[in-house]
Amino acid sequence: MIVYQSTKQGFSNDVVTNNIETEILKIFQQKLGRKTTASEINSWKNSMMYMENILQDNDIPNDCGVMIEYQIPQTSKRIDFILTGQNDSRLDHAVIVELKQWEKAEITEMDGIVSTYVGNAKREMNHPSYQVWSYAALLSSFNEAVYKDNIQLKPCAYLHNYSEDDDVINNEFYSEHLAKAPVFLRKDAFKLRSFIKQFVKHGDKGKLMYQIEKGRIKPSKGLADSLVKMLDGNQEFIMIDDQKIVYEKALYLARKSTEKNKNVFIVEGGPGTGKSVVAINLLVELTKRGLVTQYVSKNAAPREVYRNKLTGTRKQTEISNLFTGSGSFVNTKENIFDTLIVDEAHRLNEKSGMFKNKGENQVKEIIKASKFSVFFIDEDQRVTFSDIGEKEEIKKWAEKLGVTIHISELSSQFRCNGSDGYLAWLDNALQIKETANTIFESDDFDFKIVNSPA
Repeated sequence: MIVYQSTKQGFSNDVVTNNIETEILKIFQQKLGRKTTASEINSWKNSMMYMENILQDNDIPNDCGVMIEYQIPQTSKRIDFILTGQNDSRLDHAVIVELKQWEKAEITEMDGIVSTYVGNAKREMNHPSYQVWSYAALLSSFNEAVYKDNIQLKPCAYLHNYSEDDDVINNEFYSEHLAKAPVFLRKDAFKLRSFIKQFVKHGDKGKLMYQIEKGRIKPSKGLADSLVKMLDGNQEFIMIDDQKIVYEKALYLARKSTEKNKNVFIVEGGPGTGKSVVAINLLVELTKRGLVTQYVSKNAAPREVYRNKLTGTRKQTEISNLFTGSGSFVNTKENIFDTLIVDEAHRLNEKSGMFKNKGENQVKEIIKASKFSVFFIDEDQRVTFSDIGEKEEIKKWAEKLGVTIHISELSSQFRCNGSDGYLAWLDNALQIKETANTIFESDDFDFKIVNSPA
């Protein structure tokens, strides 16, 4: 969905007449049905003046397309600025610009992450190059018009308030991301203009804007092939016993689910029963089948673990777009996903956001956002009072929304030799629940108390 669209000439007129933020806000409220913050409105006013200056070059045609605040399908993410047109060879191009108000930042030890002040607090944020490249990767992986019509995406970032070239944003540590999406600082206005002119020499009269906005959302074959290759032969993700049964049932339900025949699948299982193994296999296979699917968890740690295991690297890749947090669906349209796979669903919260003040209920929002949702839960692993992901809570919302409920269990324990007997003894010893296994007796493994995990 595009909030604002025009030609370069129309955009320039709106900026010169001091009307640009008003126009964006008016359409924003019409299309998204909600208001926004004063800080975002000010950012439109300031950033668009800088972009208008960049475009004031006769070699950038007046009839090239301008898109502002393009909301990427299946996400709440919006691309700040897109310029569409053709290069010298008449090949279709879209230059994607991430606009930042930042004045300074600091390097971190994490790939694709910087530290900067946002919202009056110091926070860890995506490096602008990684952020804008990941948006381009989402479009090229899921927008059928982009990958079938061979629209070339050229991402970059413009930090127009970042005056000092302090070797942070352009540090060698971020070189892999900078190579995919260059960053332009306040002093680099002419460099950004030259970058745009490489790809937009001829206008398109809005043709590419229409193609991108109307493009069907479906994972590309390239993304699916990449995922299958990553999973193939990876021993950690081989399924056995009841894992295979749950997996096949989930595939069957995903295939039959529609907007009018929605399904919820609750999968119960204790630690080590292979819930995440099934979840990752489902993510790969459903993507391979052309279904728009995401792996969801409340905490970032499991997402990072399984993304790293798939890719074999800690580097940020396009695979990252398939993993998301449980608070991502507050403003998501209904049924935009074919399947959402929720791992550790027992850790879901009622509200979303940093201050737990957004949305109504994460369970409800996930079910509404997808035709089919799979919830992997272990109620014994709920660890805080804000954890609401109980089986009854999921069933309650599914029933309210008129969604058919299915329940299965993973019971085979693969993590230790003692298996169910050991877990039953541990439950009893820690007073989680009374079991018949009150005495620890086994020759199959050792139980030791140590001073340090090391």
